[in-house]
Parts: sequence; C-alpha cells; structure tokens
Amino acid sequence: MKFHLFIILFLSSLLVTSQARAQEPVSEYGKELPLYSQIYSDKRDPFKDAQAAIKLAQETERNVLIEIGGTWCTWCHKMDAFLEKNPEVYQQLHNKYVLLKISVSDSNENEAFMKSLPPVQGYPHMYVSTSSGNMLLSKDTAELLDKLEYSVEYWSAFLDKWQVKNNKVNGNVSSTKS
Repeated sequence: MKFHLFIILFLSSLLVTSQARAQEPVSEYGKELPLYSQIYSDKRDPFKDAQAAIKLAQETERNVLIEIGGTWCTWCHKMDAFLEKNPEVYQQLHNKYVLLKISVSDSNENEAFMKSLPPVQGYPHMYVSTSSGNMLLSKDTAELLDKLEYSVEYWSAFLDKWQVKNNKVNGNVSSTKS
C-alpha cells in the first residue's frame, strides 16, 4: 500500500512539473525567455539587459522591442493580460522580437538609460531597435487600443510592420500610429 501511494505521489509531482514547464514562456527558438523579457525589475541593470537582448537579437535575426513600464503600471498589467489571453499575438511578439522590459519606478527611474531614448509619452511605452542598436520607432501603446481594449488586429499589424525583414536599412526614429 505504501509503495502504491509513493508511485501516485511521484507521478503527481511529474504531472505538476510538466504542466509548469508547459506554461513557461518560450519563443519559437525553443528557449525559455530571458528574465528581462518576462518581468519589470527595478533591481536589474538596463544596460546589461540591453546588451544581452541585442546579442540575442543578432543571434536570432530579430529586432528588439523595448517596453518601458513597471509593476505599478495598470496599463502594463492590462497589456500583459491581453498578451496572455491572445497566444497568437504573444507568440508573434516573441518570435519576431526580443522583448526587453525596462522598469521605471519611484525607487529607480533608470535615468541614465532613459536619457538615451526619445521621450516617453505615457506608460507602457515601446521602442523598436535593430539588432545593431539603431532605434527605429518610439511607440505610444495607446495606439494599440480600440475602445479602451488592446486590439489583436492593431498589435499584429504593428508587429508585422516593424519586424526585422522590413527594417534592415531603416535607421530613423519614427513615431507613428502603426
């Protein structure tokens, strides 16, 4: 009887572990997303994270999508919830871009890093950079809303437009509605 209980507990733990792994965020490259792609942290060094994101973007031939926000940001949480509820957009984002989340907060404004970017219009705010570090776009995420909800159509069009194949030569920072 004890042996059967052990087997049941062992198999249950394997099931829980495999379910947890199935929910880990991954890109099409089969690797777990780096921590800088998953969370805002005012303890992380944005310059080191940016270097790592650029290196990964070069290795995988993607652009970098820099997302500025924080754990305090209601719209940042809404955007994360939108991506979670729309796995096709989530996968499109991570397959076409290396996501770099940069935290700005009262305890750490990451002022030196933020000075290197065009001004933020509101939070969350996004930038698209090439894998060589050339800034292509400064994007107010409110432009991805339709009737105060993030739009699958707007997100998909945005992600398609600014992916690496469309921006190999472009080096000018643009602030557009697409």
